[in-house]
Amino acid sequence: MRYYFNFFNYIINMYKTSISALFVLCALSTATASKLNSDNLHRINSVSTAVPFLTIAPDSRSAGMGDVGVATTPDANSLHWNPAKYAFVKIEESVSLSYSPWLRGLVNDMNLVYLTWYKRIEEQQVIAASLRYFNMGSIEFRDGHGTSMGPPRRPNEFAIDMAYSRMFSENMSAALAFRYIRSDISAGFSNSGLDAKAGNSFAADLGMFYNSEFDLLDESGNWALGLNISNIGTKMSYSNDQYRMFIPINLRFGGSLGINLDSYNKMTFAVDLNKLLVPTPPIYDNDGNISGGKSHDVPVVQGIFQSFYDAPGGINEELREISYGFGLEYLYREVFAVRTGFFYEHPTKGNRRYFTMGAGLNMNMLDIDFSYLIPTVGQNNPLSNTLRFTVIFNFGRNLRTS
Repeated sequence: MRYYFNFFNYIINMYKTSISALFVLCALSTATASKLNSDNLHRINSVSTAVPFLTIAPDSRSAGMGDVGVATTPDANSLHWNPAKYAFVKIEESVSLSYSPWLRGLVNDMNLVYLTWYKRIEEQQVIAASLRYFNMGSIEFRDGHGTSMGPPRRPNEFAIDMAYSRMFSENMSAALAFRYIRSDISAGFSNSGLDAKAGNSFAADLGMFYNSEFDLLDESGNWALGLNISNIGTKMSYSNDQYRMFIPINLRFGGSLGINLDSYNKMTFAVDLNKLLVPTPPIYDNDGNISGGKSHDVPVVQGIFQSFYDAPGGINEELREISYGFGLEYLYREVFAVRTGFFYEHPTKGNRRYFTMGAGLNMNMLDIDFSYLIPTVGQNNPLSNTLRFTVIFNFGRNLRTS
């Protein structure tokens, strides 16, 4: 019985250190570790959570702009980035479908599907919903001797969202979203003595958005600020024991500046800052006692506040837990878009660093977008050649032309 329990814990740990850790590219950070000092400030100490798929950029437009989106112009996929943006959408109703083959440098059957919908119900109110499904591919469970423990299974995770966005003034809006999350990393696998189950969690998002127009010489433009705290929710467990993991509670803040170069051409610059509101792992001595930082086995609310001051390396390490996204979009006649961006994460906190590019075609009833990711660290990077595809169907009146 103990053997199978340890085996399942091994599967969970493998998930955290392969899916989550590969996602944040901790393995690639080892190439940088030899160049870093061994003190608390420079030690590799990334923050890990359950269900890291919730932090993957699901749509092509934002992914093509360096994973920015909290303050960019609203579209059908705003629910992931900042649902408060929906109050400013220019089309009355849209449905979006995005598809992302994932980690194709490692496996060929892992992917993320993102389906969203929104509808303006009144001049100042918008409702939205989404389904995010992460297919982890086919996995064959084996024991410690390498013997197969049954046919291959297909672990998966999904999240269902509902959101309400309201405009409170000509320039400002706010939103509230609710989320149900299910993570079945064992895919129903069971064996005698194996204490395994799917993880479940409930969460909420709080978003705010401010948008203002301005005149610049003979042309106009707009600037915007956005704030979104996502996945404020219960911890997740994959067994009946007392150990529960934080989900990726995240603070995202950013701004954008759009300038109409003339009546046909527009440039938009955007930047996002992200920080996980999850406790930083402490440092333990040889006796198992905490010698640096604070215990991360705390309630959710305490963990959110503690995440601002609990890093073993102090304020400098806290600042290194902030990741940055920079994006640029060129739009011609609101029909054709070209995008690029850059994402940066500190080497001790995951070491994700990559350029992005993308393009989009906006037609009356149909928008098509794609993006491409180019890592800047490591050879054979798991994120190499990451493509995303998005199709948006627009319904109702287009306020851009009405």
